[in-house]
Amino acid sequence: MVSPKADRAPLSFDVIIAGCGPTGAMLAAELRLHDVRVLVLEKDTEPVSFVRIVGLHIRSLELLAMRGLLERVAAHGRKRPAGGLFAGIHKPAPAGLDSAYNYLLGIPQPVVNRLLEEHAVALGAQVRHGCAVAGLEQDDEGVTVELAGGERLRSRYLVGCDGGRSTVRKLLGVGFPGEPARADTLMGEMEVGVPPEEVAAAMGRLRDTAHRFWLRPFGEKVYSVVVPAAEVGDRAVPPALDDFRRQLRAVAGTDFGVHSPRWMSRFGDATRLAEHYRVGRVLLAGDAAHIHPPTGGQGLNLGVQDAFNLGWKLAGQIRGWAPETLLDTYHAERHPVAADVLDNTRAQMELYSAEPGARAVRRLLTELMDFDEVNRHLTEKITAISVRYDFGEGHDLLGRRLPDVEVRQGRLYDLLHQGRGLLLDRTGRLSADGWADRVDLLADPTAGLDVPGVLVRPDGYVAWVGDDQRDLDGRLRQWFGEPAS
Repeated sequence: MVSPKADRAPLSFDVIIAGCGPTGAMLAAELRLHDVRVLVLEKDTEPVSFVRIVGLHIRSLELLAMRGLLERVAAHGRKRPAGGLFAGIHKPAPAGLDSAYNYLLGIPQPVVNRLLEEHAVALGAQVRHGCAVAGLEQDDEGVTVELAGGERLRSRYLVGCDGGRSTVRKLLGVGFPGEPARADTLMGEMEVGVPPEEVAAAMGRLRDTAHRFWLRPFGEKVYSVVVPAAEVGDRAVPPALDDFRRQLRAVAGTDFGVHSPRWMSRFGDATRLAEHYRVGRVLLAGDAAHIHPPTGGQGLNLGVQDAFNLGWKLAGQIRGWAPETLLDTYHAERHPVAADVLDNTRAQMELYSAEPGARAVRRLLTELMDFDEVNRHLTEKITAISVRYDFGEGHDLLGRRLPDVEVRQGRLYDLLHQGRGLLLDRTGRLSADGWADRVDLLADPTAGLDVPGVLVRPDGYVAWVGDDQRDLDGRLRQWFGEPAS
């Protein structure tokens, strides 16, 4: 809907982001690296009261390292090997994963939210809590956002990072096809009234048959408890302790004397993918663009990776140097990645079924994962280090992430803290002079780099490999626009 110019509020921001979860906060920080005026609107007035532990996978850890955030975030988490990720099948992580960050970082989600919001604010983003988007209108110059209280704000772009029930997506009318929830799972943290040995014995007895069930120690006498729910319910309404007791008895024959819950929630296995990530000046990211079961722990990671892909492209559009097609590559690159995640979570959920056929497939896959190639393929898929964007034919590195290799100045990722492109030149002949405001040059980077030259995008993916300056100029124009005059 287009509003008359006389009714339009003044353009106060370059980008308004709806939602200040990890995706929204990370996107705000990425935009601020390029001096984009950002306002983040968060409908909740206070952080969530419960402490859900999430896992940051290898690719997300790499991205945090690229912005100098990993050490700060890791100080609040607990590292464990990156194995046993696919459908909870207990296999060690394959040896020699091509990353300097070969672990899973378990960390409370409210801590991740707080750290990323603080990072965005420190870079100059504005965050307003208790502000819910109620309406939007876009035109050829910007987007007018109406808040629930009637206030109208205006920006050049709007990004919906407002979760699986996204108001922005619904206001846009973007389709969200997929499957509704067929099964719910209860999750919480609570104390148990039996000795640890009794809990461990039950877990050992049920490990091969009850795959959506566990009790894991989380501090003195406190356990993380997961158990199938009796039916699909309203996930906006937290379950009661009696729900946990009833389902624990149904699955394990005992309720373990659970009491004194810290928090309780339920999640479903709905799987949906937005038909479009962009409609004009409005874009979607994170759970607003895709939802899926939490098996494999990919949801938060997928959203943060959306933010890294979108941030520099949207900044380039606002700064005026982006090629005409650059912003459209956000959907072209991230939509297939999300579709793949949805498919692997569908497969994992089938493997959790207690049906004889599904159990037989699970046993077969458990055997196959003893082969390193199979285990490696599934681990790299879950951790997103196997993602390859389609940049056309070329070197095997093209479209892939570049690991954090050693360079003369230390580590490669240390050179990407400012969110700029990077040209690594071993020939001594390559140049990015016309793009010096967008791309840094590192001559003679490392003897370990076995190609003459590499152009790395701000999100760490390889945009070009070679030694021909004219070919390089074409790739620089493709990703970073025309050279400065």
